[in-house]
Amino acid sequence: MTRGEFEAVRGATDLYYHDTGMYDTDGYGTVYVYDTPEPAVIDTGIGTNRELLFETLAELGIGREDLSWVLPTHAHLDHAGGAGYLAAEYPNAEVRIHERGVRHLIDPDRLVEGTKAAVGDQWKHYVEPEPVPEDRIAGIGDGDRIDLGDRTLEVIEAPGHAPHQTVFHEPDEGVVFTADALGIYVPKIDRVRTTSPPPQFDLDQCLSDASTIADLTPETLCFGHFGPREYDPAIVEQTKRAYVEWVEAVRAKREALADDDAVIDHFVEAAAEDAGDFWNEERHRAEARLNTRGVLAFLDRRD
Repeated sequence: MTRGEFEAVRGATDLYYHDTGMYDTDGYGTVYVYDTPEPAVIDTGIGTNRELLFETLAELGIGREDLSWVLPTHAHLDHAGGAGYLAAEYPNAEVRIHERGVRHLIDPDRLVEGTKAAVGDQWKHYVEPEPVPEDRIAGIGDGDRIDLGDRTLEVIEAPGHAPHQTVFHEPDEGVVFTADALGIYVPKIDRVRTTSPPPQFDLDQCLSDASTIADLTPETLCFGHFGPREYDPAIVEQTKRAYVEWVEAVRAKREALADDDAVIDHFVEAAAEDAGDFWNEERHRAEARLNTRGVLAFLDRRD
């Protein structure tokens, strides 16, 4: 699957996933589309390649007046950066995001500033987000429901990756949109990789979020990165183990090197050496840099 392409989610009625081509990388960023009586877009991508998403919606028969919901799982720009563009293109769509994320989409300046500080030279892959009009957005929280006309999405808070993160659960067909709460799924290797960005990654809460998803006993997991996968309890245990081992590896290397820049450099170079063929080397390096910084920030807070 490459950027701009979309496919049906197996086992889920009227649900599709679209490859955004995020960071100029195929198979990394996903947007989900419900072609229901009240159509919805779940996550939005950065906003790059947005015309390709508009084309996908058109091919599904969702016109400019038809889209009802834009639902970013959290405010990070790789999930919510396209919200303002979607709001402008689809004038009847309402934007819903965790209440902590609302202000960031109305006035994205602080979000942009924080993202630039976090991603460094990777900002070249972003676009400046368009603000979402204040009268088109509202906050959601744990236990809220979103009506798609013939089914309902349940909102579940999952703050381990970020305090403004939610996952969406469609109970009738057992679909869970995991946001980043279960890490990054790589279909080519059928494995989950950790994602621990600064400044608010929290290991203990991440483990709790994973258990929350497991307790839903879903049929299908829809990852923000990348795509759907049939649920298997082993994937939750794999994810938990990966996060614990990753945080311990960073802690041990910090103790050995006693210099955070050296710790970051170590894991960046290790990522480049061990890079698989599913992303390019730039993406592997960028992921390692961001994730290491996030764990270092978590260790500072914990200590």
